[in-house]
Amino acid sequence: MENEVQRTIDDNQLSRMILDAAFKVHTRTGPGLLESVYETILVYELRKAGLQVDRQVAIPLRYDCLVFDEGFRADVLVEKRVIVELKSVGQLTEVHSKQVLTQLRLSDRTLGLLINFGEVHLKNGIQRITNGAPNLKTRIAKGSVFSSRPSRPSREAFMRFFLASRL
Repeated sequence: MENEVQRTIDDNQLSRMILDAAFKVHTRTGPGLLESVYETILVYELRKAGLQVDRQVAIPLRYDCLVFDEGFRADVLVEKRVIVELKSVGQLTEVHSKQVLTQLRLSDRTLGLLINFGEVHLKNGIQRITNGAPNLKTRIAKGSVFSSRPSRPSREAFMRFFLASRL
């Protein structure tokens, strides 16, 4: 029965659950740990929430008649739909988002989350990436609309903006 309930979760709800877990992990641990530590803890939190989660999933790659059994590895795959790429670096670069977009295209999936636990404020290290037209890529980065506010937004306000900004 729980699996039936999970299948009815849409991408926005699933993104929210993943990001809620990421915020929880970052709040309790802070920045500066190894990526593998964040991966282990995030997977633990997502499984506690009742989600199907796989780690280090080998994704095959086909190129003409060549087949690579392991074209790349997705850090975390949630509900067989969302690729979650984790980083623990000072700042994300453009190549990180391109990596996720390539993974989405090659695996024929539509949604990816790039989460950088190396940021002091996790909201500055989250990118939601969709497989499709370039206009569908939505980013939350430093200098977002929150920078004009005098105080730091609540997690709920961030989530509302994050999900509403999706085209």
